[in-house]
Amino acid sequence: MAVPITILHQDRRLLVAAKPARMMTVAAPGGQAAAKGKPLLDRLLEEGHEVFAVHRLDYETSGIVLFARDEAMRAALMAMFKERALRKTYLALVQGRLERAAGSIDLPIKDLGAGARIDRRGSPALTRWEKERDIGPCSLVRAQPETGRHNQIRLHFAAIGHPLVGERKFAQGKNDPVGHKRVMLHALGLRFRPPHLDHDLKLRCEPPEDFQLCLERAESLGAGDETRARSPRN
Repeated sequence: MAVPITILHQDRRLLVAAKPARMMTVAAPGGQAAAKGKPLLDRLLEEGHEVFAVHRLDYETSGIVLFARDEAMRAALMAMFKERALRKTYLALVQGRLERAAGSIDLPIKDLGAGARIDRRGSPALTRWEKERDIGPCSLVRAQPETGRHNQIRLHFAAIGHPLVGERKFAQGKNDPVGHKRVMLHALGLRFRPPHLDHDLKLRCEPPEDFQLCLERAESLGAGDETRARSPRN
């Protein structure tokens, strides 16, 4: 049975949807990843929404995705992303307790097409974060990527020794004290001023049930001295 798609906002020029975890945003080129099921864009088109993709979330990431209803709006919104005129907030559960209350991670990322890596020859990438609270052997953080590099939040936290819970692409899953079938990353909020409105749009998407269950699982584990990680280097 297909997972229902929640529409967070829609008007004559744009639409904002909540992407479930483990769903592609758009189809991969050449039919790759067809086994991962029908993408969010295709689902919206089938439901009668004439929309164009503006940006993407990773397959495992849940949360807010923005679509345009016409090509002119798509071009305008893509320009806003490029100019960093949209404020994006993500919720992430990271392995190990962060000792600082807030910080930033400034490490360049090289896009490899299907993946990415930290590389001094890559493009500048900056992620600001604030700790919400410690949960068992983990920390729950709000992350705001100032740039939009491929896998940016996942790469940055893995690089400072605090990979996300459920991370298997950039960290060894066997070292995860909580363990989860997908990366604990959720696009929580989006704030921007669309060109057709005279006010900011402030959008919020609550984390899905599996995210909440993972938080409860982490809480049940307790702090555990052996799982406390070093503070971030950035």
